[in-house]
Amino acid sequence: MQNGALNPEIRRELYAGMVLIRKFEERLIELAKEKARVVGMQILAVGQEAVAAGVVKALEPEDVIVTNHRSHGHLLAKGADPKRLMAEIMTKATGYSKGKAGTLHLVVPEVNAIMTSTIVGAPPPLAVGAAFAQQYRGLPNITVVFFGDGAAAEGSVHEAMNLAALWKLPVLFVCENNVWAGAQCLAEHSCIEHIVQRAAAYDMPGEAVDGNDAEAVYALSVRMANHCRSGRGPALIEANTYRMRGHGEHDHGHYMDKAVLEQWAGRCPVRRLQERLIAEGILSADQCEAIDAEMTAVVNDAVAFGDESPFPAPKAALQDLWAM
Repeated sequence: MQNGALNPEIRRELYAGMVLIRKFEERLIELAKEKARVVGMQILAVGQEAVAAGVVKALEPEDVIVTNHRSHGHLLAKGADPKRLMAEIMTKATGYSKGKAGTLHLVVPEVNAIMTSTIVGAPPPLAVGAAFAQQYRGLPNITVVFFGDGAAAEGSVHEAMNLAALWKLPVLFVCENNVWAGAQCLAEHSCIEHIVQRAAAYDMPGEAVDGNDAEAVYALSVRMANHCRSGRGPALIEANTYRMRGHGEHDHGHYMDKAVLEQWAGRCPVRRLQERLIAEGILSADQCEAIDAEMTAVVNDAVAFGDESPFPAPKAALQDLWAM
């Protein structure tokens, strides 16, 4: 921080990171429309980029993240190679899991993104295990786990929060409250409007933040990460945002209120930060256009890399397996 404000370089990096995530997922939207280009459910987080960029920017390289089915932004923010990530989504042999994980089970151990689970509510218990290992080994690092408002109702999440608080584990729980759990809105599956209220039940600090404001997310994440790193136990962040598309690209979201979608589109996190940085002289319009072009090129290269990569050989199905 400088004079109570974020360092200009951090602000620029937050913006560039969000642009990369947006470009990457916008390209997946297009690829999902083409026959046999990408397989499986493409579950995206367009409009939620500020959460991934803001939280992960607050972490140290050796900190661990555990994520869920809406993971692309988290992994890119943590430093995953867009080429290998795209290749994995395309189920190519050059992907991070040699084409075996696809889009829904992505892991990037090289950047300490060690686990992804698409089972709703499964990431928090996995994160508790990772944080226990950090504590047991006396490491100075923390584990951050991302989950949605729908997952917050799962018993596994409550058990994870309780155990983390009981053992004072270094876990930062991040609930991306995008108001939708599949086709159910928050009011239909939660008796409380604010997930952050649950923090008090587990004797941990909890705060809500505008999940479409990358700078606010970053500032709160720094503070909460420091709490977890101090040995005082876990913390909870509720990042309030909105799911701008259906649950996946197979879901056209006909049940979503178009007027509400339009209101949230006006709060686009990428555009909001861009306008703020231009107004404050941190970036010029030309520099923003250059970042846009740079990230477009990065994504184009990633798609080309995926297209040129081979599918795994049949014998690869028997490799990298555990034997008892």
